[in-house]
Amino acid sequence: MSKLKAISDLHLASPANREALHDLPVFENDWLIVAGDVAERFDHIRLAFETLAGKFAKVFWVPGNHDLWSIPEPGGGPALTGETRYRALVDCARDYGIVTPEDPFQTWGGPGGPHVIAPLFLLYDYSFRPEHIERDEVIGWAREQGAVCADELYLSPAPWVSRDDWCSRRCEEAERRLGDIPAGAATILVNHYPLRSDLIHIPRAPRFTPWCGTRRTEDWHRRFNAKVVISGHLHTRRTDWRDGSRFEEVSLGYPRQWDQSKGMAFYLRDILPE
Repeated sequence: MSKLKAISDLHLASPANREALHDLPVFENDWLIVAGDVAERFDHIRLAFETLAGKFAKVFWVPGNHDLWSIPEPGGGPALTGETRYRALVDCARDYGIVTPEDPFQTWGGPGGPHVIAPLFLLYDYSFRPEHIERDEVIGWAREQGAVCADELYLSPAPWVSRDDWCSRRCEEAERRLGDIPAGAATILVNHYPLRSDLIHIPRAPRFTPWCGTRRTEDWHRRFNAKVVISGHLHTRRTDWRDGSRFEEVSLGYPRQWDQSKGMAFYLRDILPE
């Protein structure tokens, strides 16, 4: 029986995580959703795309913040930035037949279906912050507890004015495309960041929330008939329910955050059938 599986936050900068990817068995009949943060280096991301495309019948990918970091590549090549880097990653994924947020939505017709799978790239706009904190106060507020995201150094929004602006444009485009899905069709929404602020459970870094999504998406599970919403980013594997929709946080994480003796396959979340 074919299955729809999901995972995120592979963080292939770690040799242990790359070894686990190499050792992942073949799931020739299954589809896999990869919800971002594959790696920082382009060659590691390409390795993941090539490897996963050879192990699954179909693969979906959405970018995480680490995938978008502008860092020098091995050999001294120039670092791609912002939209240019994102488009290069999309092209790389397509080289291996991987479905991206820029491609037509696909429908899972296997057990538990049909469901329209909608890969999304939405970023964040710092709105997941306390109401008493103004936008221009976020960095200072987070710095008080050492919670400023490294994106402030490495994630360029170019050519857009800010990450907030890029997020707004991405949300507008996603809303348009999601609105074109036939009425009544069940969906699976995939985004690196959680769509709702009440799904963020990071007690060790409570002031990291501004880098975790946008309030614009709080009701998208209802608006777009999502039966399942898949995300990563938080490294807090869990299942939550809101308004009859199932929310799956599917991170693997850094080596200290998962049991390497179990292998990566253990952390593939079965999305459908339930």
